[in-house]
Amino acid sequence: MPTLRTLAAALLFTALPTTLATPAWSASPPQAGQKVLHMFLSTSETGLDPAVASDIATLSLLENLFDPLLRYDYLARPVKLQGNTAGMPEVSADGLTYTFHIRPGIYFTPDPAFKGAKREATAADYVYSIKRLYDPTLKSPWSFMFEGKLLGDAALKDNYSDATEIPGLQAPDRYTLRIRLQAPDNNFLFYLATPATGVVAREVIAAYPGQAGNHPVGTGPFMLGDWKRSDRIVLLANPASTAVFHGTPGKDPADQAIGRALEGQRLPRVDRVEVKIAEEFQGRMLGFLNGEYDYLEQVPESMTDMVIQGGALKPELKARGMQLYRFPVLQTYYMWMNMDDPVLGGYGKDRLALRRAISLSYNNAEDIALLKKGFAIKAESPLPPDVLGYDPAYRSPVPYDPALANALLDRYGYGKRDEDGFRRMPKRGGKPGETEPLTLAMSSEATVGGRLRDELWRKCLNAIGLRVVFKSDKKTEIIKASRLGKVQMFESNWIADFPDGDNFYQLLYGPNAGRANYARFKLPAYDERYEAARKLTDGPARQKLYFEMNQLIHAYNPWVPLTHVLSADIRQPWLKNYKRHPVEFTQWRYLDVDVAERERTSPVK
Repeated sequence: MPTLRTLAAALLFTALPTTLATPAWSASPPQAGQKVLHMFLSTSETGLDPAVASDIATLSLLENLFDPLLRYDYLARPVKLQGNTAGMPEVSADGLTYTFHIRPGIYFTPDPAFKGAKREATAADYVYSIKRLYDPTLKSPWSFMFEGKLLGDAALKDNYSDATEIPGLQAPDRYTLRIRLQAPDNNFLFYLATPATGVVAREVIAAYPGQAGNHPVGTGPFMLGDWKRSDRIVLLANPASTAVFHGTPGKDPADQAIGRALEGQRLPRVDRVEVKIAEEFQGRMLGFLNGEYDYLEQVPESMTDMVIQGGALKPELKARGMQLYRFPVLQTYYMWMNMDDPVLGGYGKDRLALRRAISLSYNNAEDIALLKKGFAIKAESPLPPDVLGYDPAYRSPVPYDPALANALLDRYGYGKRDEDGFRRMPKRGGKPGETEPLTLAMSSEATVGGRLRDELWRKCLNAIGLRVVFKSDKKTEIIKASRLGKVQMFESNWIADFPDGDNFYQLLYGPNAGRANYARFKLPAYDERYEAARKLTDGPARQKLYFEMNQLIHAYNPWVPLTHVLSADIRQPWLKNYKRHPVEFTQWRYLDVDVAERERTSPVK
């Protein structure tokens, strides 16, 4: 979530002066009886450009403003794709050619760039939107989904121009889009359901050079109302939306009830979505308990005791009509280490021993019990359960073992200590046995949760004689610096952009260094296996390659796999049609509000 959906990543764009960078969008206050969703985002949004944004907050907004060709069936489990602006494609027998038929009558929301004309979305707009991912000035974190895969795309990579035509991306008529691949790709259709491939209009991009992220103009179920950066965003139901719900509920009676309520209905179901930025855990929790937010996903670990008792929702909250859901998120928490860093990086035995010792020092059990309050399982590999390629029998060969960590450090040149008892490291370019001070620098989010994680890491690393300092900043800033190779180590997480192991293993693929591969891990043996695995469907042959890739990760330790979260989600009694999706970020288009119930039960009137 990506994630890709994952891991939260950040926008790279050049801002104009403040007086120009934030247009004054305006939306009227909600009218009596209007259906309004009250949401929050846990981090500030960045620019709303599908080609460049990849942090979760911004993606949550983008998937409601812009339309990719395909979307996920809201109710189907296991997940499956369905048509959105186009039906499911015709696929050639060799798996190389995909033909999409765009639905006529889909229009962009009004903008001065269209000079008063009503602007229909066409196949040519999708050609343009996908080509933008190749634009070197955008440094799109999503370009990996297409680079080297579309037939003839070397012409775009070598000398980019949005006017360049390639055989792999063509619009033979107004409503037909033809995509040709150089080789079959089993995950290709998943890419076409990501926010990154949402359709944009050439006129809008041209009208606001370098500032497309400040002028989001899409065809999605919502359009932008108010926008006060890093504070408040209002989305309004797009009156031109032609989206109609079709779903495939399973045997769960609750899913079937949602299916009956939504089938054939026009989307979205509410009039507006009011979104606040709530970075502090306590503010989110108190806001939800006060009725300011309609649901709370992934109750913060540090706040669990406020709402959960004995693994169940507290009786007083249950009496208010709230409901608790447990959801296995397609998410992996991990701590990555910069393989280019002069202290931690490199592939020599002394650096390998240092990273291995750091991995051995981490107490997963304490993390799960104290920080995540039991709502997580130990990560044995990059893959969370329910992702294609996950092996429930696989166990990491790098357990929690501080005694072994100490022994490794003693053996590989870190045995000497300073006057405070912390280890020194072999001096770079020095004589045998010569040492210098060793201080690890871990970047950290400036939140309550970030500080709690810092203290656990400090305890674990100090226990094996390693000094660590923490550099606090917003996650978006940390990710920007990470892409430039300026962060030594950071604990983050990745949420699946699509439910296949490839989406996680690409995070350590060498050519993705500086993009999703924040560890900047570059190992030919790993890359060869990754390239072979991505040509295979899920099965024994690919499983063998994944096993070997896991072993290489554990051998070189660019990552410390930490946990997979079991999310505790709570919804208010007035919220209807709620079901968490494993891949999509939000359910806003499907949700409904019982206005009378909210008036009757909410503390906020």
